[in-house]
Amino acid sequence: MTQHVPDVPLRRVLGLFEVTVSGVGIILGAGIYVLIGQAAGLCGNAVWLAFAVSAVMALLTGLSYAELSSLFPRAGAEYDYVKNAFNAHAAFVIGWLVFLSGILAAATVALGFGGYFRALTGVPVLVSAALLLFALTIVLAWGIRETVRVAVVSAIIEAAGLVIIIVIGLPRLGSVSYWELPQGVSGLFAAAALIFFAYQGFESMVKFSEETRAPASTIPRALILALGISTVLYILVAISAVSVTGWQQLAASGAPFADIVSGTMGPDGVAVIVVIALFATANTVLMSLYASSRLLYGMAGSSFLTAGLAKVHAGRQTPWNAIFVCGVLAVVLLFVGDIAFVANVTNFTLFITFIMINAAVIVLRYHSPRAARAFRVPGSVGRLPVFPVMGIFFCTLLLAAQEPAVLLFGTVLTAVGVALMLVVKYLQAAA
Repeated sequence: MTQHVPDVPLRRVLGLFEVTVSGVGIILGAGIYVLIGQAAGLCGNAVWLAFAVSAVMALLTGLSYAELSSLFPRAGAEYDYVKNAFNAHAAFVIGWLVFLSGILAAATVALGFGGYFRALTGVPVLVSAALLLFALTIVLAWGIRETVRVAVVSAIIEAAGLVIIIVIGLPRLGSVSYWELPQGVSGLFAAAALIFFAYQGFESMVKFSEETRAPASTIPRALILALGISTVLYILVAISAVSVTGWQQLAASGAPFADIVSGTMGPDGVAVIVVIALFATANTVLMSLYASSRLLYGMAGSSFLTAGLAKVHAGRQTPWNAIFVCGVLAVVLLFVGDIAFVANVTNFTLFITFIMINAAVIVLRYHSPRAARAFRVPGSVGRLPVFPVMGIFFCTLLLAAQEPAVLLFGTVLTAVGVALMLVVKYLQAAA
């Protein structure tokens, strides 16, 4: 198979700090701002424990990503991992699903940004969402330094918003029982499954590989650090939130953080939280577009897509064709309609991907046991790594919990990926 080699490489400028902080920004995203109330309704004041359980589930797959990124430190990420563990055809289908999930996430969260922006300015949601996508596409095309600077600043602002909630709750610590589970263990695991969505985004960090110095060691460390930092922030926020309002009020609130802040800081505090939410949603959009563009670039570099998508701008050293394709598709998807449904379809694509990523670690332990790994998932029985097996189990449970309509639509999208793969295979054979 012919390999497309870009005339200009991507620029390697990122270190552990930049990748870690960007990763924290990706993970924090907008999920915590809307999920904590729903989770509290399921598991009461023990919502912090649901965050901890969910963190373990995320870490299982995160460790698999860490090992694979140390083996194959390339921008193609999931595509390269699955190709080396299985074959290029399976890799194309997974690459298609990951690419699609990134574009869908960018469009849906851009609409969330539009909702917050309309609350502040009155600008229509679609207009502000489209302008955001346009602006962030320009940032991505401008350069990796500029992209990461925006991501780091946004991540710091996001974290500051969570720190505000933590500080507000400090005087009230101990005011409730933090082990109260109104729906028992079943409610705890239902909440953990919901909260898992707040950890999604860690998988995007591996796309930094071709723009990071010493990626084989830096990316795994940054990924684990980012998950750890995010987990600590989430748990502290959950404890503070129930300390201030109790789980019943938290569950009944449509804007839980705004309610917590308004009781202490008044309307000005609510405005601050809304502005922070703007940064959180914008950063999620930025990183979703980044991840999809790098994946598209990586897949084009492996001859499954037109070589034009592997083109790197000579001056900016960014894959500008892939970036603009992602930006345009995200704008088109703004008009899909049912955002909650699209978000759940995005989760379907991610769970399929996570199952394959964990399986890739297992397969490569048998096929390539002596391959150099800067990071290794700990805990094995013989050659069988235990944590990836657990990761497959949990992701399968989360996948099975999706609504039938989501499972059907997600299956159709997967079938479209298979059809595209067969078309590409036929065209390559005919060439």
